[in-house]
Amino acid sequence: MSDRYQSFTASPIGQLFVKNLGLPSPVKLDRWTPGAPLVDGTVVVGGEGRLTEGVVATLDGLGVASTRKAEEGEKYKGLVFDATGLKTAEELVALQQFFTPLMRSLKTCARVVVLGTNPTQTETAEERIAQRALEGFTRSLGKEIGKGGTVNLVYVAPGAESTLDSTLAFFLSPKSAYVSGQVARLGATGTKKAAKVADQEKPLAGKVAIVTGASRGIGEQIARVLHRDGATVLGIDVPQAASELTSVIKELDGDLLTLDITAKDAPQRIAHHVKEKHGGVDIVVHNAGITRDKKLANMAEDRWDSVINVNLVAPERITRELLDQGLVNKNGRIIGVSSIAGIAGNVGQTNYAASKAGVIGFVDALAGDLKNDITVNAVAPGFIITQMTAAVPFATREVGQRMNAMSQGGLPVDVAEAIAWYASPGSTAVNGNVVRVCGQMMLGA
Repeated sequence: MSDRYQSFTASPIGQLFVKNLGLPSPVKLDRWTPGAPLVDGTVVVGGEGRLTEGVVATLDGLGVASTRKAEEGEKYKGLVFDATGLKTAEELVALQQFFTPLMRSLKTCARVVVLGTNPTQTETAEERIAQRALEGFTRSLGKEIGKGGTVNLVYVAPGAESTLDSTLAFFLSPKSAYVSGQVARLGATGTKKAAKVADQEKPLAGKVAIVTGASRGIGEQIARVLHRDGATVLGIDVPQAASELTSVIKELDGDLLTLDITAKDAPQRIAHHVKEKHGGVDIVVHNAGITRDKKLANMAEDRWDSVINVNLVAPERITRELLDQGLVNKNGRIIGVSSIAGIAGNVGQTNYAASKAGVIGFVDALAGDLKNDITVNAVAPGFIITQMTAAVPFATREVGQRMNAMSQGGLPVDVAEAIAWYASPGSTAVNGNVVRVCGQMMLGA
């Protein structure tokens, strides 16, 4: 689906309106394509902390050009600042000293990553205060940067210094086109190590991935991106979507299963299929979801139950069955799809918002209990342009698309790329995270 407003603002007459009326002017976002460089330009690395040396080595290993000293007149595609060395509030001035001279030297769709220490894992009260301040800094800078740029914060636990590869590859590349103002935590829960990725082009080679709701929309794009990265995809959807599912999965040379995930025997049927045909599964993406919107005063019980059962109860039951049978392989990934509605709420969506907040609770509940380097994380999409959102009334749709730092809606591939980051074998230290894919929406935290 196209964004007609964005097309209009790119025209000569549209630019005139933007200039004279102060209208939002969304930039066409860079998105990654196979064969393209991970970062199309040079990244400036700043700061003096425990991560600096490793960051330079990591970028070199990813094939990303970097420098510790910016040159006057040069344009840069990214900035990485190691703020782990900031121990007091007074030392936060280092952020201004590094970033202020460079903000006008950034290319379109630039990437900014600030690295810190999780405030709960600091050694002194003063350091905890300074590290917590990084969240306000990055979220504000994300709303200032403009030109399609993104700003994100990565907290790296002591001992997890060697786990940055997959996360920097995501946040510095066009794969994170619609992810900004977010906080990712490495090593905060579970392991502080990362598996080596043998092939950066096919990091999921040899992996089996379940994707529910895979026949269209975001689910279809998740299936396509995981396949692109080398995974064998087992697509699951309701019998009514069998034709669409078959078409997608045939194109991806994958496997499929048609069933209602809320059926009493659905977890057992999925587990049996996985065991018999694949011997186990490496990635489980709980994407299937529905809406049945009504204000609570008019909400019928069946509307409430159907949304809770599809969006929350079914993922819980399926995950538990796969874990109980030992079918999630070592270094496996469990990934939920929450929503901005589960964080900020939405009129007429008490059932949907409850289910999506429950997905966040699902991540919190499992993150500390999983064994064998299995991780659990979730994405929380904002306004993503799909066939479903195309049916939203015009005024509501325009508000949804413009009320974010990028003044535009995201695409299904943006959600899929975040899930592929979680799914990478190199993301073992990425556990217990909920990252919004919302263009830094002006709602919620």
